[in-house]
Amino acid sequence: MILSKVDLMAERETRVVTHEDGKKRCPWPGVDPLYVDYHDTEWGVPEYDDRALFEKLILDGFQAGLSWITILRKRENFRKAFDGFDPEKIARYTPKKVERLLKNEGIIRHLGKIEGTIASTKLYLEIQERGSFSDYIWSFTDGRVINKKPKRMTDIPTESPQSQKMSKDLKARGFKFCGPTIIYAFMQATGLVNDHLVDCFRHEEVKKFERKR
Repeated sequence: MILSKVDLMAERETRVVTHEDGKKRCPWPGVDPLYVDYHDTEWGVPEYDDRALFEKLILDGFQAGLSWITILRKRENFRKAFDGFDPEKIARYTPKKVERLLKNEGIIRHLGKIEGTIASTKLYLEIQERGSFSDYIWSFTDGRVINKKPKRMTDIPTESPQSQKMSKDLKARGFKFCGPTIIYAFMQATGLVNDHLVDCFRHEEVKKFERKR
C-alpha cells in the first residue's frame, strides 16, 4: 500500500519524535520546553507520596475539558492559591475563600471545580484516617505498574478496566471530576501505567522508580 503525504504525516505524529538533542520522545509534548521537561522528568514516574497523588488528582479534575499544558502552565499559581495543596487547609475553606479563588486569574476560575476540590479534599482526609491514600490508589493495580509497550499513540487507550474501577469507587465516595478518562490520565501521569511509547527514551527509565513489593 502506498501512503499519501497526509497519511505519512499522520503516521509520524503518532510515533516517537527525535529531538535536536538526539533523544526519541513521545510526540505529545511537541517542542514546548515546559512540556518536554514535564515529559522527561515527571510523566510516567511511579508516585507513592500521598500529597503528590492528591495534588495530581485535583489538578486532573481542573483539566476536565482542557489540555494538560494549560494546567501545567498554571500549576505554580494553583499551588500558591490552594495553600500548597495542604489538605487540612483546603478542607476548611470558607465561602469567602471560594470568592477569592474565583477572582484569581492565575487559576481556572470554575465554581464547580473549586467546590469539588474542597469536597474531594474532605474525602481524601477520610481515606487517610484509615490508612495511606497511596496504598488506596495503588490497590487498583495490585501495587504494581502496568507496563505496556505502545508503538504508536493510537495504541494507547483513553481508559482501562482499572481506571473504570477507580473512577467508580471514587465517585461512590463522593469525589468530583473523576471520570474513567480523567482517572486514566491520572494513572499515566503518576506512573501506575507506563504509557511512554516503547521507543521513547523514558519508557525504560521510568521503570527504575517502581517500588518492588
